[in-house]
Amino acid sequence: MRRRLVISYLLLMVLVLLALETPLAATLATRETDRVRADRLADATRFASLAGPALRGGGPDPLDAELAAYDDLYGIGAAVVDRDRHTVAASARWTSGTRADAALDTALAGQQSSGPDSVWPWVDGPLVVAVPINDGGEVLGAVVTTTSAGKVRRTVTVWWLLLAGIGLLAVLACVSTAFGLAGWVLRPVTELDAVTHEIAEGHRTARVRPRLGPPELRRLAASFNNMADAVSDVMDRQRAFVAHASHQLRNPLTALRLRVEELGPSLADADGRAEHQLALEETDRLATVLDALLTLARAEREENQRVTVDAAGTAASRVAAWLPLARHRSVSLRLDAPEVPAYARTVPTAIDQALDALIDNAVKFSGAGGEVTVTVRPADGGGIVLQVRDTGPGMTVSQLDQATERFWRAPDVQNVDGAGLGLTIVAVLVDSSDGRLTMRRGEPRGLVAELWFPAPDEPAARGDVPDDAVGVAGPVDPAAAPA
Repeated sequence: MRRRLVISYLLLMVLVLLALETPLAATLATRETDRVRADRLADATRFASLAGPALRGGGPDPLDAELAAYDDLYGIGAAVVDRDRHTVAASARWTSGTRADAALDTALAGQQSSGPDSVWPWVDGPLVVAVPINDGGEVLGAVVTTTSAGKVRRTVTVWWLLLAGIGLLAVLACVSTAFGLAGWVLRPVTELDAVTHEIAEGHRTARVRPRLGPPELRRLAASFNNMADAVSDVMDRQRAFVAHASHQLRNPLTALRLRVEELGPSLADADGRAEHQLALEETDRLATVLDALLTLARAEREENQRVTVDAAGTAASRVAAWLPLARHRSVSLRLDAPEVPAYARTVPTAIDQALDALIDNAVKFSGAGGEVTVTVRPADGGGIVLQVRDTGPGMTVSQLDQATERFWRAPDVQNVDGAGLGLTIVAVLVDSSDGRLTMRRGEPRGLVAELWFPAPDEPAARGDVPDDAVGVAGPVDPAAAPA
């Protein structure tokens, strides 16, 4: 947009310069031509007064001497002709031509003639002046001078170059001023665009400086900041409400479950016990949803905090924690990680909760005899990659696009336990950590979920790594895990 504004200013400046300098350049060329033409007319008129006696019968010797001296001094060819167009006297540089003949015709008709009206740098040809020689109203002949227009063309060219230089300086000044003016006008827009992207990326505290640019844009910046404050406040209230509601609902839900559970012994028939068991399962499902909502709200509130975590140690501890469930479901769970710490910079508990959600899904959908592999490795371009690969049914391309939406579940797993918030929590934690979550179909089957987290700016100190993030890295043997 700045370039367009500058081009608009520049085009306007060029049009103004053309409107001003074109007539001025023509005026300068005409003025210089008129000055030289006036000198030649004065000289020709003097020769006409001297040529009268020669044409009335006197000898041409004095006239020849005058023309020769004039030619030697100024380099201008001159000639005197009678009414029959016979040359009476002429200088050495005198040459006849079409323009001279036309001027003679006009002079012999009793009128002065001079041409051209203006000398242009790109037009060749001499400057011709013809004056009639009169005697008592009778035209006896004419005096003609031919002046080379080279000097006039050079003078006009110098004037035009000077005008072009002034115009170029004006254009440069216009461009410089236009860039400054466009920058001043567009600086709030540029900052507004940058702040909008920052807010879209999760930096909700970013704001536009309201004292930049013209008053209209300053008001726009102030309105944008007010809107951003209002939206941020609404989001904070929403997250606080979700967190408080989830937390407050747990107590009555727990009491409800206890009461429902106590009703079990009083149910005598099999149908009643089955309905009782379904009621207990629904209360457990509701508790799972509340826990997931509470975790999601906490993850979104912690988006601006960063800690350094040993990703390899954290992965080892999470794999060890999930091994009993994996063994119970006949799923092989293993870890492939370096034996040295692999530090990453994330929001608190991001790697823990993300791995919990991914391993939970992988173990849940792999089925008996399935395999789940958690891999930790340095990324090629920097940072740390954690990969969870399973041998479950996987997801289609369209399902992968919807997998991180809140409460979304694949149509074919509606009967499997879950709240549909696990991958949403992972996406929020990864985005808050400036990381990336990518998921793709495994080969020949299954799902591959990769987490990338940035590395810390400096090697992490031991005190900067949370206690629950430090573990023994390396392959984990299911047989060595606690029951």
